[in-house]
Amino acid sequence: MVRVKRGNVAQKRRKKILKLAKGFKGAHSRLFRTANQQVMKSLVYSYVGRKRRKRDFKKLWICRVNAAARLHGTTYSKLRSSLKKSSIDLNLKMLAQLALIDKATFTSLIEKV
Repeated sequence: MVRVKRGNVAQKRRKKILKLAKGFKGAHSRLFRTANQQVMKSLVYSYVGRKRRKRDFKKLWICRVNAAARLHGTTYSKLRSSLKKSSIDLNLKMLAQLALIDKATFTSLIEKV
C-alpha cells in the first residue's frame, strides 16, 4: 500500500486552532489536542460571559440608582414605582447615568415624582 499524502488541510486546521489558543499557558497553547479542548471550552465561556455581562451591568445600575435615591430619602423600588405611576419612561441604564453624572437632573426627577 502506498502512503496517502494528506496535503495541507489537516495542517491548516491545526494551525487555526493553535492560533486561537495563543496566550494560553503551557501545553494548552502548544499541543494540538489539549489546545483544541481548551479552545472549545473558552468559546463556551465567552458565550456565557456575554450573557453574564448583561446581568452584572444590571446589578451595577441598580446599586447606583439605589444609592443616589437613598441620598434623597427614598429607595430604588419606591422610585421605580413612582416613575411608572407618573408615566416617566426612563430605562435603568439612563437612570444610572443620571445618578452618576448629572446629579441635578436626577434630583429634579425625584422631586417631580
